[in-house]
Amino acid sequence: MVTLGANRYGKAEVRVVHVGRGAGPGGTDLIRDWNVSSALSGDLAATHLTGDNSKVLATDTQKNTVYAMAKKLGGIEPEAFALELAAHYTGSAEAISRARIAIHEYPWIPVSGTGHSFARSGQYTRTVTVIDDAGLGRSVVGGVGDLIVLNTTGSQFWGFPRDEYTTLEDAYDRMLATVVSAQWRFRQADADWGAVFPAALDALIGAFAQTESYSLQQTLFAMGSAILAAVPQVCEVRLALPNKHHFVVDLSPFSMANENEVYYAADRPYGLIEGTVLADDAPDAGIAWS
Repeated sequence: MVTLGANRYGKAEVRVVHVGRGAGPGGTDLIRDWNVSSALSGDLAATHLTGDNSKVLATDTQKNTVYAMAKKLGGIEPEAFALELAAHYTGSAEAISRARIAIHEYPWIPVSGTGHSFARSGQYTRTVTVIDDAGLGRSVVGGVGDLIVLNTTGSQFWGFPRDEYTTLEDAYDRMLATVVSAQWRFRQADADWGAVFPAALDALIGAFAQTESYSLQQTLFAMGSAILAAVPQVCEVRLALPNKHHFVVDLSPFSMANENEVYYAADRPYGLIEGTVLADDAPDAGIAWS
């Protein structure tokens, strides 16, 4: 005998761009460029077991809902949009008791001297995940991805164990680079979303720059701790930091010295450092990461 386990369905990666006419600083236009994904669950067993679709809110309808809500709500912060969209699904579709909304936001930088020209910023992707569960409540996780940071000095790595397979030399002055993926869990589903994101981002980047690092693990803890200190509304930070290795090129065959000036930027393999930093009074994660 077999049974149906946990399941959900939705519309993935709905691309929507909203232009707030004159809504930006100084009366410029304001762009919200999003990739929105929804995942719904609830009383949906029948569609799996018998093909009865009477309780299935079509994924095409979910796509259209994103566009309609973008018009209705305007260029609000992505956390606020995700909360409204999730509440719409759990509040209007009887069979749906749980909605998970994930948003990736792509920033645009205004071109000075105009109110309508922008350059796409490739510095990072802002991320938001909201879960609205009829029985368990709501949770919000913010974050950033694709953030490339690099220190040309101020990083070391030595004192590690050695065995018959170890060839890595001790490093007392190395380049440290990574592509940050960070997510931070809010204590409540309410905050000044427009203020907390830049505060968290500034704290993260500042900690990376200011930490005299003996390992990327140490830097990870410093970054997470800095976010918790800067944004009291956050109680947990999860980070994934690939160590994007830069190796000093041996120029001795050409009778040239290389005093940490010329590097080979390796693509792979790379070390991957992951960790969680928690506030002492962090409430149980509940549904936040599901």
